[in-house]
Amino acid sequence: MSEAHGHAGALSGGIRLQGGAGLDLDAESGAVRAYLAEMGLDRHVTEQREARDGREFVAFRLREDQARLWAPDFDTFGLAGALGLDTHGKPADLEREILLAMLLGPQAFPYPSCAELRCSVRVRRHTVEAARKTLLAFDTEEAERPMDCWQEYTEQRGFTLRPGQALIPALEKTTQPECSGGKLYSFSCYRATEYVVLLGIARGLAEFNPPLLAELQRQWETRAILAIEFQDLFLREYGTLEQPLPFRYYVPGDRLWFRNPDEPSSNAEGYEGSWVVYLGEGLFSNFWKPRQHYTFTDKCVEIFHWRNATYMGADGKLKVDEDVVDARVAQSLRDPREVAAILQRMLRLREPFGVYRDGGCVDASREYVRCLCPGTAELVFPGAVMPMEAA
Repeated sequence: MSEAHGHAGALSGGIRLQGGAGLDLDAESGAVRAYLAEMGLDRHVTEQREARDGREFVAFRLREDQARLWAPDFDTFGLAGALGLDTHGKPADLEREILLAMLLGPQAFPYPSCAELRCSVRVRRHTVEAARKTLLAFDTEEAERPMDCWQEYTEQRGFTLRPGQALIPALEKTTQPECSGGKLYSFSCYRATEYVVLLGIARGLAEFNPPLLAELQRQWETRAILAIEFQDLFLREYGTLEQPLPFRYYVPGDRLWFRNPDEPSSNAEGYEGSWVVYLGEGLFSNFWKPRQHYTFTDKCVEIFHWRNATYMGADGKLKVDEDVVDARVAQSLRDPREVAAILQRMLRLREPFGVYRDGGCVDASREYVRCLCPGTAELVFPGAVMPMEAA
């Protein structure tokens, strides 16, 4: 591994070790070097000291020649294939894909310690593994849970755990048919990603911070954390409309949103856009069809055709006919010229909320889980207190 010393000014991307209270930056840097060597990646990584506002940082990045070879223009879709990684058969290979994608990131992933970096990679791995196994019934109006695990839903508490039920197996039974005897429970895509990410967090805490897992368990026995409160408590967003991420840059375990850029069909409940988890290998989660995860093209073409499948239901609400969508998608995918025309329309940065002019379906940002380790964890659970906007 090479080392260089940077100057004050703009900080580079990749993985940024910034040290926390009571943590030795040199010792933590050594721990990261040992971690990279353990993963067989140390020879492909540069280490650079940087400074800003009187603070020192250490940035770890994939060497530029390797980044150009394995992920040109920050395109991470072919990363696993370029290195011959078996991310299904070997969990360590999935972690390598995650770590490599982070190391070549255009915006930095900041961590106070090597332990937090390891934990973040592991949580992402658990999230991907959970998303691969998740299969649900899409429904924006009804919600089901296995009632031996969860108490009846209430507006104040959401679905909370029954006494004696552990969070991890309850989440697995709710989202994974192999744990539920084949039963599929009803979810929206937004809530589905929350359960998958929560399972990744819980599994990570079981290894890295069991006392915090116990707090998470007590929280879900008291009140579920949902929607914006979930996002604010558990997730960190990177990328903005002012500084968007490259269109084909994703890290396995990212949660993200594809926007429906067609205003009329976006008024159908549940079709404003699509929340997914990036699984690696160029695939995005599909919680509704077994073993049919989306490619980037698949997802763009599907969202495009929502506009061609809307109808007014007997209840006076705008709806989308999924059978029509499936037929339209299949027809389009057989015609490369039609696919190219659709992608030319869809592969644009999404516009701000409420604006529908010339934007596409690609969001500027992604989300990943906050720090979880003892001493540096960022989670503070609210208990039974309701947030002001939901009171």
